[in-house]
Amino acid sequence: MANILKVLKGTKDILPQEIEMWHFIEQKADEVFSKYGFKEIRTPIIEVTELFSRGVGDTTDIVNKEMYTFEKSDRSITLRPENTAGVVRSYIENGMSRLSAPVKLWYKGPMFRYERPQAGRQRQFHQVGVEMFGIKQATADAEVILMAVNYLKALGLNDLEVELNSLGCPTCRDEFKNRLKEVLKPYFEELCEDCQNRYEKNPLRLLDCKVDSCKKIFEKPEVQEVINSDFICDECAEHYTELKLYLDRMQVKYNENKLLVRGLDYYNRTVFEIKSNNLGSQNAVCGGGRYDALVGQLGGEPTPAVGFAMGMERLISLLPEKESKKLDGYIVSNFPTDAFILAEELRKDGLNVEFDLSNKKFTKQLEKAAKVAKYAFILGEEEILKHQVSIKNLETGQQIKADRGFALKMLDF
Repeated sequence: MANILKVLKGTKDILPQEIEMWHFIEQKADEVFSKYGFKEIRTPIIEVTELFSRGVGDTTDIVNKEMYTFEKSDRSITLRPENTAGVVRSYIENGMSRLSAPVKLWYKGPMFRYERPQAGRQRQFHQVGVEMFGIKQATADAEVILMAVNYLKALGLNDLEVELNSLGCPTCRDEFKNRLKEVLKPYFEELCEDCQNRYEKNPLRLLDCKVDSCKKIFEKPEVQEVINSDFICDECAEHYTELKLYLDRMQVKYNENKLLVRGLDYYNRTVFEIKSNNLGSQNAVCGGGRYDALVGQLGGEPTPAVGFAMGMERLISLLPEKESKKLDGYIVSNFPTDAFILAEELRKDGLNVEFDLSNKKFTKQLEKAAKVAKYAFILGEEEILKHQVSIKNLETGQQIKADRGFALKMLDF
């Protein structure tokens, strides 16, 4: 027997019995986001590599370790590891800055990162997310956070925690970076290899480290004093205060977390995560924040922006399984031509129906109908001669006979 080809490690088939859950979270996204005025956008899954090295940041793990990049016709191309940079590129390229602010966009689709597969995370994974352009006020931050919470509630998720922080602007953040480097300098040799690399390139990312030995260093009193200091400037502090006021008024519960920095370089001021207590250590289901410099970095006019992304696999792992929907009807008949014609009549009337393409025995067809459909449409010789159909409710066992033109009126569809 020939070797069976298998799916690549870190990728997964989404099977028919699972797809209804995917449809559910996608439809809820459209439903909730549309209420806030967001329009769907679909960008390519391949982009020029420079988009991510400039946009996501060449000091991030994503760019340094995790991107799927290849050369084609002397051009470096990358499978998108995230979609904010792609949406920003589209915003600039398609002249959306000329639209009335705010420009509100949402997306769904696959992303690609080469990392160790784990619960709720694959090398090909899917995200649903939003981006809002053109509003610098904290109202925009508050709206996307509130909308994220309401979307998760619409899915049926309630055991959630919102974590919040402000990274300040580049000016006030530089002073904080220098103070952090100074207080960590005596412990440099004790930091993990990744943190030693980040120490010069992006010291703020040190706070995002998950290695236990680094966490212990960050818990030292002198390090905690720097981390918990109010380093942000007056303007950033006012923005952060306004955001918290809006969240309080909208009754969004949150915890402030000074260690929350997110893993991408483009964030400034607001960063947030929404976590589930049912996912173990890797418990974030939503992450986002403000990225006011990114549009300018990628060649557009300076434009304030804020957004979030959610891993769809993680969302599905938190939701109860859905039962597969049954067909409206299954045609039971040993007259395949007549069954075929009836099937098309019912489909044109809006029903989901099948019939036995292989013309099995009548009893086998009835058994199949009981498993997959709500009603059995029975076509025997008598029904065909009288242009009728027998309709059996497969839940109650009740059966009636009706003229073909009136059959649907007899049903509770």
